[in-house]
Amino acid sequence: MNRLIKPLEYSIFWSRWLQAPLYLGLIAAQGVYVYQFMLELAHLVAKAGTLTESEVMLIVLGLIDVVMIANLLIMVIIGGYETFVSRLDLEGHPDQPEWLSHVNAGVLKVKLAVALISISSIHLLRTFINAGQLEDRVVIVQVVIHVAFLISALSIAWTDKIMVQTLALSSHAKR
Repeated sequence: MNRLIKPLEYSIFWSRWLQAPLYLGLIAAQGVYVYQFMLELAHLVAKAGTLTESEVMLIVLGLIDVVMIANLLIMVIIGGYETFVSRLDLEGHPDQPEWLSHVNAGVLKVKLAVALISISSIHLLRTFINAGQLEDRVVIVQVVIHVAFLISALSIAWTDKIMVQTLALSSHAKR
């Protein structure tokens, strides 16, 4: 029976490598965001003298939004690969992200939730700046979505905290 189970277990463990192309795809998506950022920046610079303060603020918020999404992509690419596929051999590398040394699935979920809230906040700020041109229903829906992100993030963080405490108590009880 062990001759059948061992190859099955190795196959299941090897299957994590099927995620590697997904992370490569996210790297390509990040390239698209870099391109979009450069287009928006070129638009801002080219039209700088003719734009109103509100228009400049909206374009800059769009740039910030792209940067925050790129940061989210980096967290998913590096953190996800490290957590679910294979360790990155970065010990001692001067550019190793600080958060990578203590990343796990729970920490990654909380960081992603916080990043989504930040992105949602930028979208909401853009909505508030344009509130006069939008229907009240649109503004209300965006606020509700943002609050849903907040509640989800708090729930994820709370659940992760409980899990960490439970594991610590369980580990302590075994001693």
